[in-house]
Amino acid sequence: MNRQVTMEDEINYLSKFVIILITVISISIIKAQNNTPVGYWKTINEETQEVRSIVKIWKADNGKLKGKIVKIFPGPDDDPNPVCEECEGDRKNEPILGMEFLWGFEGENKKWKNGKILDPQNGKIYNCELKVSEQGDKMEVYGYIQLLVKIGRTQIWKRVKKDEIDLNSGNAIGNK
Repeated sequence: MNRQVTMEDEINYLSKFVIILITVISISIIKAQNNTPVGYWKTINEETQEVRSIVKIWKADNGKLKGKIVKIFPGPDDDPNPVCEECEGDRKNEPILGMEFLWGFEGENKKWKNGKILDPQNGKIYNCELKVSEQGDKMEVYGYIQLLVKIGRTQIWKRVKKDEIDLNSGNAIGNK
């Protein structure tokens, strides 16, 4: 039995196609936003697996990524307001809370290179690369020195949603 396609049928098919297309585009946009380092991240103590800090990463006006420490979780025997005693220059004795310790990253989406990272524990600055996982919930932070080959180590940071962070309590600094 042959059924003739009416104008109403065509409109229904077109409407369904547009809804599916909008859904696919929306999912792609959301996924792309999660596959960038921009946002908030928990740094983890590799020995104790406890959260050490929350960092905020953003894209600067020049298109490069920067990052600063917006919340710290000092241990019971740690200084509640630590400073970078080992840093040199302007960063010498600068409070770690609020410190810009990541800068210069170039890239797009989930992989960023050519950046620098400052280790506030020893004041040393290392080359650094950032790579966000496919799911967007974890990021490999690879700090290294460049000799004939790259020599360094990788930390895994975990994404945190802004509404999960209480920047008004304890050792935290608000957004600029």
